[in-house]
Amino acid sequence: MRRLILCSLLGAVSLAGVIAPESPARPSVSGQPVPFQVFNVREFGARGDGQTLDTIALQKAVDACAASGGGTVHFPPGRYLSGTLFLKSRITIHLESGATLLGSRRLEDYTPTIPAIRSYTDTYTERSLIYAEQLEHVTLEGRGEIDGQGASFKGPYKVRPYLLRWVGCRDVLVRDLTLRDSPMWVQHYLACDGVRLEGLTVNSRCNANNDGIDIDGCQRVRIANCDIRSGDDAIVLKSTLNRPCKHVVVANCVLSSDCNAFKLGTESTGGFENIVMNNCAIYDTRLSGIALETVDGGTLDRVSVANVTMDNVRNPIFVRLGNRARPFEQGAPKPGMGMLRNVSLSDIQAAGADPIGCAIAGLPGHPVENLTLSNIRIRFAGGGKESDAQRAIEEKPEAYPEYSMFGRLPAYGFYCRHARNVRFDRVEVGSLAPDARPSLVCEDVEGLRLSAWSALTGSATGPDMRLENVRDAIIQGCSAARKSGVFLRVGGKDTAAIRLEGDTVSPAATLVETAPEVPRGAVKTSDASQ
Repeated sequence: MRRLILCSLLGAVSLAGVIAPESPARPSVSGQPVPFQVFNVREFGARGDGQTLDTIALQKAVDACAASGGGTVHFPPGRYLSGTLFLKSRITIHLESGATLLGSRRLEDYTPTIPAIRSYTDTYTERSLIYAEQLEHVTLEGRGEIDGQGASFKGPYKVRPYLLRWVGCRDVLVRDLTLRDSPMWVQHYLACDGVRLEGLTVNSRCNANNDGIDIDGCQRVRIANCDIRSGDDAIVLKSTLNRPCKHVVVANCVLSSDCNAFKLGTESTGGFENIVMNNCAIYDTRLSGIALETVDGGTLDRVSVANVTMDNVRNPIFVRLGNRARPFEQGAPKPGMGMLRNVSLSDIQAAGADPIGCAIAGLPGHPVENLTLSNIRIRFAGGGKESDAQRAIEEKPEAYPEYSMFGRLPAYGFYCRHARNVRFDRVEVGSLAPDARPSLVCEDVEGLRLSAWSALTGSATGPDMRLENVRDAIIQGCSAARKSGVFLRVGGKDTAAIRLEGDTVSPAATLVETAPEVPRGAVKTSDASQ
């Protein structure tokens, strides 16, 4: 073994089929010792010419590395055409700069594999280019590329493989690689513990369902310093089985998506707990920048999103508690109603939002709870009409959640419905084009705290804000965009305990306008009852 280590450090050529990579493998993975052995795939017959199917040779290198007790499987520069490769515990796959693992264009080269852990993803695909199940201490790294050639696959889920799939694994590290053009999801981590994804570049917009990263029922996950351009959600947390997705940190990432940039849901059976996303830049995203959704049961609890900028993102923020109630596997009973609570969104700036507006929407009797939005600045396209401001919005409890599901909202800024304990603090909204809608509409909200709200643009005919059946609200330090008209319009027979504090600022001619059905004394200013 001493001779082997010395030869590796000196950059020697082969020794009993083992040679050194461009940089030596680390002596440990997640604190566990790994034998310092390096297996060059060319020593096992891999051609790397981009034409010869190298699956058998590559798998031999992986198996030999595992049989020896662990080590590094090294890919020198070349294009290695392959079907499914099955990883093993305690190994590192190292793709040197200039090395590409190239997914075969033939579906028959991908081995169908049904994992022992069952979830709703069983209805998706059974094939992948790289597959790992019930493994531990596995690393996939290097400055090389993994290219799925995904445009070659047409049709439903079952005929489009994943690029990477990890199921029930522990201590997984994937770093520094470029992942491109997957036929399906780029990488799926299901029911794994201890996942680190670092410095990845994902460029996959060649097919449908090109999610950049899917974290599914996993725990202790760190995603950092990744650059993702994806055809579907860029980073999406799911819970397609009865296991929560929790203890997850996403930091310092750059995201762009043809769908959503950072999303929790749609599948939510096991719920989401203790999730942090911060210091990220989002751009050129067709749907939502941040989408927090629970519609298939499960509880979304303790989620913090902070320090995010967005450019050309149609919808910056979408929060939805629904009741699609899809079971975690076919034949299982439908889940009960979920919960969405304890969410903090702070220090967010967004430009380029479309005319629809941002929705925070629960269901009657099932409110979104304990939601704080602070230090947020958003510019919307505007263009809303008076008819949009008066629209009755359907509940749509069973609909697929998407920011556009309700159509153009009654507010050009935020529309908040069926919620409890909601705080807007230092939120600034404005529209590029004139808009007849209020900047904020709240319906069936209990425990509203509104401080330092600033609307840069306002309706020429309607109020700057509208509250409908709101109970226990404190409004202070807010400013309106115009000097005429109504600042706050209040309606609803269930309205109660709305207070405008003394430092509320509004140049509008009428501070508060109440509808006839509002109970007497339900709205109070600092100097008079309305």
